[in-house]
Amino acid sequence: MTFSKHIMFLGMMLLVLLTACNDDQSYADRLNQERYAINAYLANHRVVMSIPEDSVFEVGEDAPFYRVDPDGNVYMQVLKAGDRKNDRAKKGDRIYFRYSRYSLSIWYADKSWEVYSGNENSMDAQDCSFNYADYSLPSTSQWGYGLQYPLNFLGVECEVNLVIKSQYGFTNEISYVMPFFYHIRYFHSQI
Repeated sequence: MTFSKHIMFLGMMLLVLLTACNDDQSYADRLNQERYAINAYLANHRVVMSIPEDSVFEVGEDAPFYRVDPDGNVYMQVLKAGDRKNDRAKKGDRIYFRYSRYSLSIWYADKSWEVYSGNENSMDAQDCSFNYADYSLPSTSQWGYGLQYPLNFLGVECEVNLVIKSQYGFTNEISYVMPFFYHIRYFHSQI
């Protein structure tokens, strides 16, 4: 490489590095925005800060959001509980699900409520599944921890709304620090 090409290459690399480092928000700022978005959304709903001792949840569209993990990373509203006594997921069970998710960050910024992603409304969409409580499999861990939380308490054929912080969401999106609202239905078999 000639000297002038070398200098031009170094200049371009410096420009790329400066552009990459010129992020308007720090990671701490993004975490604060995530917290604000979640709190703003949950402020419009009843929130119960713990799971009922008898694990009998209020069910339906007017049910509260329950904080289901001790650190407040996942909140769950039970729309349909499934059979909690006779149809609980066991470790390794293949669970299929249909979902829609909405970015709470976008909702918080401009109050728009559009589907961000999901397979709930398209029968042509890929079936989504995981092996319950087996995070050693990439096909399971890709969905994060939050999507499996309802099955710790409810029957497999349940339907829930979830608020999930980024660190418990899709693993390939954690660094975006974007919380999501999910509507999810779980099944034993493909739909």
